[in-house]
Amino acid sequence: MRRRIHLLLALAAVVLLVAGAGLLWSGLREDNDAPPSAPGSTPPPRAEPGRPTRPVPDEPPPPSASTGLGPAPVTSAPGPAGCRVGPKLVPTCNVLWGAAPGAFTAARGARALAEYEEKTGRTQAVYHAYHRGMNGLFPTAEELAIAGDPARPRILFLNWKPWDASWAEIADGAADEYLDRLAAHIRDTYTQPFFFTVHHEPEEEVRPRRGSEYTEHDYRDMFRHVVQRLRARGVDNLVTVMVHMAYVPYTAAPWFAGLYPGDDVVDWVAWDTYAYSERGEYGHGDFAELMNRVSGEEPDWPGFYNWAVARHPSKPLMVAEWGVWASHANPGHQAEFYRSVGRQIGDFPRIKALLHFDTPHDQRGRDSRPERTSDGLAAYRDLGRLPIFQVDVR
Repeated sequence: MRRRIHLLLALAAVVLLVAGAGLLWSGLREDNDAPPSAPGSTPPPRAEPGRPTRPVPDEPPPPSASTGLGPAPVTSAPGPAGCRVGPKLVPTCNVLWGAAPGAFTAARGARALAEYEEKTGRTQAVYHAYHRGMNGLFPTAEELAIAGDPARPRILFLNWKPWDASWAEIADGAADEYLDRLAAHIRDTYTQPFFFTVHHEPEEEVRPRRGSEYTEHDYRDMFRHVVQRLRARGVDNLVTVMVHMAYVPYTAAPWFAGLYPGDDVVDWVAWDTYAYSERGEYGHGDFAELMNRVSGEEPDWPGFYNWAVARHPSKPLMVAEWGVWASHANPGHQAEFYRSVGRQIGDFPRIKALLHFDTPHDQRGRDSRPERTSDGLAAYRDLGRLPIFQVDVR
């Protein structure tokens, strides 16, 4: 019924559409910006907003960056400069566009991807998938088909979170039998380069007490061991990604820097971050705020993008998960935010990949789907058409 009402209102004047938007769409009221806590841990303190920082100049924006949202080809074909992926999947120019479609739903995989691409009007250059534990092997047959589609080739980003052993145990070899089977499977089934990470967002599960088996150094050693074991077993097509949780209390923690596994086993540095729609809420702002979110409680934190540029000057940067949590109180914010991405992406030239996290409900019931509003979906479709997000992945 609400969809029919919305369609009728869409034919009315813009003023009536805006006035009725709050009645048409039910959303979710986000409580704060803190991520879910690890089992048995104390929830992190709420961070108070600070003034967003401007990106530190690093290099001039790419020539194909656009400040508008005008029409462009609805494909993943090469941009005006013939941008392609180079060594370690770094695009020669422009920014890789991708998604994790249908997250937290039963429709994950090829079905969710097909629906997402139809809704958003373009092929995803990167398909982000998640794997847990030490039973199944990846890439799966479905993922191989997604990557190998001759009409719509895609890069895989396979995200592995081992739950069957502690970080310290895996670093000491507890997963070696599984890793050897995984290496043989990858060698036998897939030879193209693909993104790979081990236990994304480790920050929320760090237990800094010595002997906990989940210290920052346990994570570092686990990541190193997994990558080195796979490489030693002949897997030479891994493009490894260190994926942080960009939550300011964690980034200011004394153990944060110790998580990094080392330049020799990390090819890209990434972070996950989300925008909030309700006015006055921490995390409400534009794309620049999202990339360099700060906190009044941590005045020395420069924002994640600025930190990553300074800390990892030689690494390409990726936003491995991003989205806008919808709100019935401010339904127009998603469209406004997507337009800000188009205006501001050129201010962050070290970002080489931007991967949307698409879900109707996360662990807290929050919705990041662009189609929550018709204007949001239209703005997101326009965003994906921008020349800067066109990279040939063939």
